[in-house]
Amino acid sequence: MDLGGGTWQRLTAVVLVVAVAAGCTGQGEVSGGGNDVDLLRNDDWTQMPGITARNDILRVSALDRRIVEQDSSGGQPNPPLNLAGPHLESDGDFTVTARMSDVGDDAGSSWLRLYGRAPVIYDEWRQERPSLRVGVTADGQVTIQIWDGEDDDPATSQDFDCDCSGTVTLTVSSIGDTFHVTADGRRLGTARDPGVFAEGTVWFGLEADAGEDKRHEGWRLTQLTARAESGDALRVIKAPQLRQKQSGDSLRARAADVGRPFDVGAALAENPLLTDSRYRALAGSQFSMLTPENAFKPQFLHPRRGVYDFRDADLLVRFARANDMKVHAHTLVWHEALPNWMRETDDPAEVRRTMLGHIARVAGHFKGKVAEWDVVNEPMSDDEKSYTDGDLGLRSEQSPWFEAMGEEYIDEAFRAAHRADPKARLFLNEYGVEEEGERWDALYALVERLRERGVPIDGVGFQNHEYAPGDRIDPETFRSHVRDLAELGVQARVSEMDVPISEVEEDGRQTQAEEMAGKLRVCLEEPNCTSFTTWGFTDRYGSTADTDIYPPRTADSLPWDAALRPKPAYERLLDAFDEA
Repeated sequence: MDLGGGTWQRLTAVVLVVAVAAGCTGQGEVSGGGNDVDLLRNDDWTQMPGITARNDILRVSALDRRIVEQDSSGGQPNPPLNLAGPHLESDGDFTVTARMSDVGDDAGSSWLRLYGRAPVIYDEWRQERPSLRVGVTADGQVTIQIWDGEDDDPATSQDFDCDCSGTVTLTVSSIGDTFHVTADGRRLGTARDPGVFAEGTVWFGLEADAGEDKRHEGWRLTQLTARAESGDALRVIKAPQLRQKQSGDSLRARAADVGRPFDVGAALAENPLLTDSRYRALAGSQFSMLTPENAFKPQFLHPRRGVYDFRDADLLVRFARANDMKVHAHTLVWHEALPNWMRETDDPAEVRRTMLGHIARVAGHFKGKVAEWDVVNEPMSDDEKSYTDGDLGLRSEQSPWFEAMGEEYIDEAFRAAHRADPKARLFLNEYGVEEEGERWDALYALVERLRERGVPIDGVGFQNHEYAPGDRIDPETFRSHVRDLAELGVQARVSEMDVPISEVEEDGRQTQAEEMAGKLRVCLEEPNCTSFTTWGFTDRYGSTADTDIYPPRTADSLPWDAALRPKPAYERLLDAFDEA
């Protein structure tokens, strides 16, 4: 099913009251002296994944969004938050009141989530930052869970007997360092507050668990209000303007002067784009193209069979349009970032239907809204044996698509994408093909075969991840591959570049700068190279962070550091444009 439509009725309500302590200053609608501010009727919730809004009532659907690891194991929950709606800033204590319906009675759990800081989504991993989740479980208990930002799992999880269903009033108050929980005026218990809202901001999330049998389709929110307590001030902050101030001294300004169509881009994430004003300003002013870092991947926008939700992805497209940026959409077909249901069958006909249906629905949704697609991502094998004894070097065992269809899955994917969006340029995206060797040879041979079969492939993306010194390739080697593709009538682009350096690496940042500038110069000098994109632009949210510790340690890999200060790499990229 698609979320955002359907007929439904107003049902019995649950009232949930949450009071928390915070401290911050800001601008927005002010509440004080016990006056309530209505957050439903005066604010936008229509752009939050899983939400259908009608007559000032929100239907919260069970998305069951999860992030699997690169080996397809695990299933870390990835519930949404209302990035494009209201959030709160407070100078002190405040209360949030939410009225819910259709909870308990053996349904799945129904949750209100209050984030002190928005989570960070890296490649296939979610960093939980301080937040509070409270709700009614399927058996009618009231549960409070508290994350302190030090682990994926909540630091505190407490269940309170309630026998809650139908209409229930819950209250969670933060007094000093303690949360107090009541239901229908009955005190249920307390939980320690580790400072969830210490920064004085509150972002809202609404969640519905589908339950083990996947029967629970959600609940309804009929009231959401906020009120300042103890004489403190509370501000309701609207979503920021997407349009950012432009500068003549920027990467995109340099790209506009190249003399032919050429874009400079970065992979962007929707959470910091709406919650970090400095990130947003740089993203909108420095780049002429964006690549969605995660929002277009199947496990994010197609989490359950037949269930699509494009809200986070649409948000990135709107940001691009507001700032005259192109969208390089990533990705339609990949062996990673798949929801578990896509791997449930090995029937070739069903796998093929799944792939083609996904492409038609997703590429069709964005028809005319994106300039380019990574149709097939990383089809080449990591197993050296795949390049011997006549094998063609294609990834097999990890890819449900190859297992079902063989190499033909690539042909079918490109043809399906072209049918769905005929004007978009279609790319194959791969890593490790900047250097000489069997991986590049096999990729080139694949592109030759695709062209001979009339497959509508327009270009190849060279990821240029330089994770270690051994990954650093002479720009002239990269140039030779770009020229080889030109002879086939195929375009090229740098699609995901980052250059992590270590603290002990002598002149590491100068090396980083030269590596990036060297690849950009090749692209500027070769007519069939159409764009240069880094995988992120600031170490603050860079996917090369060390996630073996919590919270993750940021890496040094991108043109801006974790404080959003430009590094030598940024200056050298500017120089490369000037020298072209």
